Amino acid sequence: MKTISKTPVVNICYPKTWDEYELLDSGGGRKLERYGPYTLIRPEAEAIWKTALPEKEWQKAAAEFLPSPEENGGHWNIRSYLPSAWNLHYRDLCFKVQLSGSRHIGVFPEQAVQWDWITSLTKKSNKPLKVLNLFGYSGLATIAAAHAGASVTHVDASRKAVTWAHENQDLSNLSDKPIRWIVDDAVKFIHRQARREEKFDGLILDPPKFGRGPKGEVWEFYKLLPDLLQACRDSLTPEPTFVALTAYAVKASSITLAQSLEQTMDGLNGKIIAGELALKEESAGRLLSTAVFALWSSLPVDID
Repeated sequence: MKTISKTPVVNICYPKTWDEYELLDSGGGRKLERYGPYTLIRPEAEAIWKTALPEKEWQKAAAEFLPSPEENGGHWNIRSYLPSAWNLHYRDLCFKVQLSGSRHIGVFPEQAVQWDWITSLTKKSNKPLKVLNLFGYSGLATIAAAHAGASVTHVDASRKAVTWAHENQDLSNLSDKPIRWIVDDAVKFIHRQARREEKFDGLILDPPKFGRGPKGEVWEFYKLLPDLLQACRDSLTPEPTFVALTAYAVKASSITLAQSLEQTMDGLNGKIIAGELALKEESAGRLLSTAVFALWSSLPVDID
């Protein structure tokens, strides 16, 4: 039996329980979030509705990211005391969050459902898994897989991001777990890897819409994703366990990702799940869509 998705069912997935994170409100192109004891305001193009909370609640935020006309440009306006960095916990994981030169702070909370999915697959596998996390950023999927028992190779073009991810490993008391940290262009790395004998049982792919490698290599999502997926297929073991593909800020739908992944995994026994990652507001109960995803697995583990 080969992988079959046909017209995939679109799943909407969001974290159900997380004491240290809340999407408090959204609207007017912004979102109000609580990370531990601190609240932040960040731009959010998907929030085209009106806010539910009064403006005085928004004014209590410790900091707001103010975008500039340049793509991804802007600066943080610090309104009240905020440490340079602080720690958050999700289940058994501990990691650092901090304001950066962009709107990002080191965690995408909606991905918690994928961390749980990867954890379940790793624990249910009848073999020790070797996992590759490309575009690994601050490494939360990496340490989730390692905590569950996988041996992980983490690749990112940013040395700063890899250092951050390594710190998260230590914060989670996983220093003894087999994680290999690599600063490299993801596309070049996977093409080299496809020619080597080392293969992986699991792949985690979170490519940006646009980016540059450590030596100026250019990544463009639509142009290079098909080639990346083929190289990933060549880097898999004959009986892989999972592939997770997530995309932010692109026009592609989850159906597009699912059908691309279906073609990539053709001939292998498995199931594809596609959908949207989201966050649920505490104020009005609305769902804020943040990304699209497609998942392939050879074991019967659903994402919730």
